[in-house]
Amino acid sequence: MRYRGRDLGGEGRVHLVMESTLTARDRVGVQDFVLLENYTSEAAFIENLRRRFGENLIYTYIGSVLVSVNPNKDLEIYSKAHMERYRGVSFYEISPHIYAVSDNTYRAMRTERRDQCILISGESGAGKTEVSKKILQYYATTCPVTDHLSTLRDRLLQSNPVLEAFGNAKTLRNDNSSRFGKYMDVQFDFRGAPIGGHILNYLLEKSRVVHQNHGERNFHIFYQLLEGGEQDLLSKLGLERNAQKYQYLVKGCCPRVSSINDKNDWRTVRKALTVIGFHEDEVEDLLNIIASVLHLGNTQFGEGKNGENQITTEPQLKYLSKLLGVDGAALREALTHKKITAKGEEMISPLSFEQAVAARDALAKAVYGRTFTWLVVKINQSLAFKLGKQFGSSSVIGLLDIYGFEVFQHNSFEQFCINYCNEKLQQLFIELTLKSEQEEYEAEGITWEPVKYFDNKIICDLVEGKHKGLISILDEECLRPGEPSDISFLEKLEDTLGGHAHFVTHKLSNGKTRKAVSREEFKLIHYAGEVNYSVNGFLDKNKDLLYRNLKEARLEFDEALVRHQVKYLGLMENLRVRRAGFAYRRHYETFLQRYKSLCPRTWPNWQGRLADGVATLVQHLGYKPEEYKLGKTKIFIRFPKTLFSTEDSLEARRPALGETIQQAGEVIVIQSAWRGMISRQKARRRRHAVDIIRKFIKGFIYRHYERCPENEYFLDHQRFSFLMMLFRNPPKSVLDKSWPIPPPCLTEASEHLCRLCMRNMMRAYCRRIQPEWKKQMEQKVVASQIFKDQKDSYPQSVPKLFVASRLNSEEFNLKVIQTLGNDKVKYGIAVTKYDRRGYKARPRQLLLTSSFAMLVAEAKLKQRIDYATLRSISVSSLSDGFMVLHVPSEDNKQKSDVVLQCDHLIEVVTKLATMADKKIKVNMSQDSITFAVARGKEGVIDFTSGPELKVAKCKKGHLLVTAPKLNP
Repeated sequence: MRYRGRDLGGEGRVHLVMESTLTARDRVGVQDFVLLENYTSEAAFIENLRRRFGENLIYTYIGSVLVSVNPNKDLEIYSKAHMERYRGVSFYEISPHIYAVSDNTYRAMRTERRDQCILISGESGAGKTEVSKKILQYYATTCPVTDHLSTLRDRLLQSNPVLEAFGNAKTLRNDNSSRFGKYMDVQFDFRGAPIGGHILNYLLEKSRVVHQNHGERNFHIFYQLLEGGEQDLLSKLGLERNAQKYQYLVKGCCPRVSSINDKNDWRTVRKALTVIGFHEDEVEDLLNIIASVLHLGNTQFGEGKNGENQITTEPQLKYLSKLLGVDGAALREALTHKKITAKGEEMISPLSFEQAVAARDALAKAVYGRTFTWLVVKINQSLAFKLGKQFGSSSVIGLLDIYGFEVFQHNSFEQFCINYCNEKLQQLFIELTLKSEQEEYEAEGITWEPVKYFDNKIICDLVEGKHKGLISILDEECLRPGEPSDISFLEKLEDTLGGHAHFVTHKLSNGKTRKAVSREEFKLIHYAGEVNYSVNGFLDKNKDLLYRNLKEARLEFDEALVRHQVKYLGLMENLRVRRAGFAYRRHYETFLQRYKSLCPRTWPNWQGRLADGVATLVQHLGYKPEEYKLGKTKIFIRFPKTLFSTEDSLEARRPALGETIQQAGEVIVIQSAWRGMISRQKARRRRHAVDIIRKFIKGFIYRHYERCPENEYFLDHQRFSFLMMLFRNPPKSVLDKSWPIPPPCLTEASEHLCRLCMRNMMRAYCRRIQPEWKKQMEQKVVASQIFKDQKDSYPQSVPKLFVASRLNSEEFNLKVIQTLGNDKVKYGIAVTKYDRRGYKARPRQLLLTSSFAMLVAEAKLKQRIDYATLRSISVSSLSDGFMVLHVPSEDNKQKSDVVLQCDHLIEVVTKLATMADKKIKVNMSQDSITFAVARGKEGVIDFTSGPELKVAKCKKGHLLVTAPKLNP
């Protein structure tokens, strides 16, 4: 089994070899495999495990990975005293333990304010479930907790017996084997107190509900209910206190197990459900469903009078309809018939005996699977973290319980899924390990030598590749029409994956290896070895998502089994990456402090740079250049024998050191005096700190009073803190309207500062604006004043820049330009003018100069409108491009108002308003615009919304304009 946590305690990921056991290494081995001399030897690896196991040392490190050998007995190393021993201690200071991983993960979460994860992997019986419980118990015991959070802590701990009852079972290897995968988030507040949790379940072994191998049991809850449930409850559920009576509980031929007390476990589960927060009616519904599964298993089928298949156990049907709350007749038909839809018509056809049994079992599995999901949801609701002011932000530690690599005599879909998952985990595991090692070498300035290791990306791609991957082919075969089968799936694999170096079948293999693969198998060559998979059941299991299979169990140090797990957990691969380059690294100060007595020049104290002191020490010890490297802050030692030789020298030196220290009594007196002086200084600093804290507390109490001796220190600190916060984090832009809330004593000053700050930012912003952009913004402001919330097409025009002219100089007629003389055209656009007789559309150019606007047709100046005589402009509120320029009727030159249509209406009106250098009144009409026609007559333009822009003359003689509505 292995556990991977974050090693960030003390000085970071520092390989502080446990000095307390270095001298005992011949007896107990090394407690970090990185220090194993023959690190490439699997035999040496296992021998180190055996030696430590023989001394009841079940934990060993590989860097920040913890390897455990399950002793299958209580070693009494999980008490509260042990928890306190590992609390707050650097990862490598004391012997390896799951508490060390738990504590360092916890402290990494708190110091870095980053979420952490502990991965637990291993075969069935390795102790994964117990380890996850030990981690939760450690956090529940050592983390700060208030009365308010004690209920949550209890719920977190009580979720385990409930999940074990409904998700665990007795297997050949393990009496309490988890038959589902679990990922649990434990949430902590800013103080490090557990405040919530969330459980994600996956891969529930639903097939166990209807079938168990010989020597195995169904899920615990069935036996607990029958053995521990009150008689009234069993009678209500229609159950008998005898597991032998139920078909789903006797498939494995061991309804009773001497090591399991179902009656006591039932009481534990019932209490846990209450602690978690299940209501009585919810518990009743839960037990009704569990009982219904047992009744389903006892539902039998037989042949009726007319030869049809029918249910022959009426009592079971009666209880099922009652417990599930369904109509009995409908349930009977669902279990004995199937509904087929063909060409839009529904047909009911009877099921055969085999089909009815399969339907019954499928229903039992579905009911149990959905019940388990509902159970997890309810537990999550009780553990949910509701963010409150008292908690602030939260951090998370995740616990992932995952199976290890599996190779059995018969491997099927379950092993395929588990092994693929481990393939991906191995890929991630090695990459992260390699990355962390490389980052440390680079940080220390040590040349990183590339490590050769097997990159299993080729296997992951073989399984998960799009369209050509094994999973993709399996899904496609499950969904295709016709009669797909496991054999047709195998044939498609051969057609698609034939020739791949890691895929072999009987058909694709040569004569020498063909006997090793049957005609119904395919072989995958994984990173950990070759595995033959039988395709029988692949399609059905893929549809039913049954991924997990059963496992075998060990009660002693079985070398073959240990070697198997060492190989398939990738421990040797991990060790090889860890040992790439240097086996041991240590900060200069720590290394010098431990071994300085071995060199006269560094003993008793070294006064220079630490790096120079370490260099002097290793030169005196006779280190060869190839044995070590000096980084920026650490020494790197390549071979464990170099370290062990140094440690042996220290052990030999210790008697002489003892005599020297004994003769240096005066030094001890001086040190005592020095420590006394230091202690007095610390006491003075503590008293000063206490005085400051008292001033703060008193000032906080009197904070709403007028300034007085009791609150002046607190108020001054508030002012200073607020002003420094503004100084360090002022608003970054004129659009940033946020402003921190000031203390009451600075409210008025804060308002003045806010105005000054905004004014300065506005001034700085305006100074940076280029002339062209300033002109653009001025025009946009004019457009906003005229059209915002008035014109339907205005929002679409906002992000579009106004152009200098919609007509270029080549489009202006030369005669017109000559006629203008010194008046230059500032803006031009193509428009359509509607005349006063019949509203005939005529193409024109609208040209704007500094003092007037004019309408031009080819070389002729058709109409001139002085800005001084322009009374107003009328437009509609729709998205059309119509505008009416109103001119004085007494002006003999202007016979009528001007009706124009153009694109970019908002731009044109804005240009007119800007050119005229005065505020031209713009009328916004909802329905119609009335305008003057020659000889005192009036014309009318009616506006209406429609799907597209249309212009036509209506029966009233009005001009009817239909325009789409862009912003309903």
